Amino acid sequence: MGTSTLHDVPAPPDVPPPGPEFGWESAGLDLDAYLERIGHTGPVRADLATLRALVRAHTESLPFENLDVLLRGGVSLAIGDLQDKLVRRRRGGYCHELNGLLATVLDRIGFTVTALSARMLFGADATRLRPVGHTLLRVDVPGEGAWIVDTGVGGWGPNAPLPLRNGAQVRAGDWLYRLDRTARGWMVRLLRHDGWFNVHLFTLEPFYRPDMADFEYIASHHPRSPFTRMLSVQRNGASERVVLTDRRLETHRPDRAPEARDLAPEELPGVLREVFGLHLPREDEEALVRFAARAPEGQELE
Repeated sequence: MGTSTLHDVPAPPDVPPPGPEFGWESAGLDLDAYLERIGHTGPVRADLATLRALVRAHTESLPFENLDVLLRGGVSLAIGDLQDKLVRRRRGGYCHELNGLLATVLDRIGFTVTALSARMLFGADATRLRPVGHTLLRVDVPGEGAWIVDTGVGGWGPNAPLPLRNGAQVRAGDWLYRLDRTARGWMVRLLRHDGWFNVHLFTLEPFYRPDMADFEYIASHHPRSPFTRMLSVQRNGASERVVLTDRRLETHRPDRAPEARDLAPEELPGVLREVFGLHLPREDEEALVRFAARAPEGQELE
């Protein structure tokens, strides 16, 4: 029996390029219904002006909220379910839903969209190590380079695209954002009344819809996840941001300390309807009132 050498061992097959399963479910998107939902009536092209208009309208129209995690134990990221919830039923969602829907829209229009994952800081010191799991987007615009889009941070997220450039500063309404390349990745910061606020750290490693689904499962099921322990609803506006955490309602503006008041549990349904535009079935409103009544005081996203 002869002996073989390394030269006789066949090379492994090449890894194939990404196929359709790596992309977005844009064929199943009702683009017209989405545009009506966010109130966009301008041009729809794969250019920077359209990207800026869609990001602004998306963040101002679709609130950040985790209500279905509390009510039903999780959400679906399939495009049909995202459209039913966020478009047809005029609800909001959290990062995997909000950015997943927007990624599908942008892909359908003709942008190149890549999912990224960030380590959320929520104002913590940059040396603190947090797990990855927050979904955001890299959007490549023909002739304009790469831009970071993140409509899924709620009250602290940019309602404008950020150019992927070290030291870039972008004014989004009355708010100023900054993007810096650091030794640990790219850092998004927001200028608030008390100084620069660290939003999150991310790298440019691509992630895909199965990754987002795993991150969503952890966010909606892990006992230490803030989304399984507290009610969080946030509205992102050009001049003010409104943040509801359990029974505490805060209004943030860039040049002053937040205004805050504590709600009685029975006030919650009215605030969801009137402040955030969220109209839920009565049984869901009653379940959230019960949740808010027993929620510990002083909980915060971190």
